Amino acid sequence: MPSQNSNADEPGATQLRPAKGEVTPAQEERRPALVSLSGELLAVPIPLERAEVIIGRALEADVRLNDTRVSRLHARINSKSDPTTNTSSYRITDLGSTNGTLVNGEPITEVALNDGDKIVIGDHLFRFDLLDEIDREFQQQIHRLIAHDELTGLLTSKSFFSELRREAARAEADCRPFCVLMMDLDYFKEVNDTYGHLVGSQTLEETGRVIKEALRAGDVASRFGGEEFAAFLLDANYAQGLIAAERVRVAVAEHEFSVTRRDSPDGPATHRITISIGVAAYPDDATDPIHLVELADSALYRAKRSGRNRICAYRPSLAVTEGPLPPRRPS
Repeated sequence: MPSQNSNADEPGATQLRPAKGEVTPAQEERRPALVSLSGELLAVPIPLERAEVIIGRALEADVRLNDTRVSRLHARINSKSDPTTNTSSYRITDLGSTNGTLVNGEPITEVALNDGDKIVIGDHLFRFDLLDEIDREFQQQIHRLIAHDELTGLLTSKSFFSELRREAARAEADCRPFCVLMMDLDYFKEVNDTYGHLVGSQTLEETGRVIKEALRAGDVASRFGGEEFAAFLLDANYAQGLIAAERVRVAVAEHEFSVTRRDSPDGPATHRITISIGVAAYPDDATDPIHLVELADSALYRAKRSGRNRICAYRPSLAVTEGPLPPRRPS
């Protein structure tokens, strides 16, 4: 049996394994992260770059979880470097939370974290991982696939609501307004009936791009399903929300949507379509994000009932903007 003092270069020699919870020099490119295995953050790698990271429901938490079973300041993860051995170790401490913190299925007060440990906080399940650059990119790619609509590249409705709840919390803390837009393409069934579902899918894909380009860089857009879209506009009051909605309406109405027709001797054709939009504002109409979406949705249906290709605010006293219906036949 080889001794622990054997030269590691000799055949058959063994090397000492690092103590649990430590990062060796060979692992120095691997950085600690919490990878969510459930909930709205599914597959998101949350980097643990600081010496102390607080997890909780409070706005001041470093990792904020929108979960009623999570305490305001629920748990803390500390990292400690040892310059003599060039290693790092990690510990998690429960901060007296109401529902406790579990590591590998066991409730803890304080314990060392090892690569691959499972952590339960409220309804959230995380894995403590040491990720290299390839691992991090892989996890981010998985999250992008889960969080974004495959056809348009916009957020899914589930991811949209998660982002909207976070924005509502920030807006409340900072006393900032924002607006929600609910949007629906007009007479979309005619596109499928006239040109087929392939062109219908192309139309939805192009609509997502048109909406994204018409909004500002920091605004968040989503495909809710079918031909319905949504967005929320950061730091936007009612007037700014209506201006942005009009920008989207005009951009869609003026866009020439592709029609792939291989059997046509004249080559590809185009068609036109319009969009109706409902607008609701925080905090003017509501402070609850779900209620805000419902109000914007009711304004959208008012726009549909009153003629389509127009914008309606939830507050009927505000102006309705509209434009002429462009032809829907190929040009």
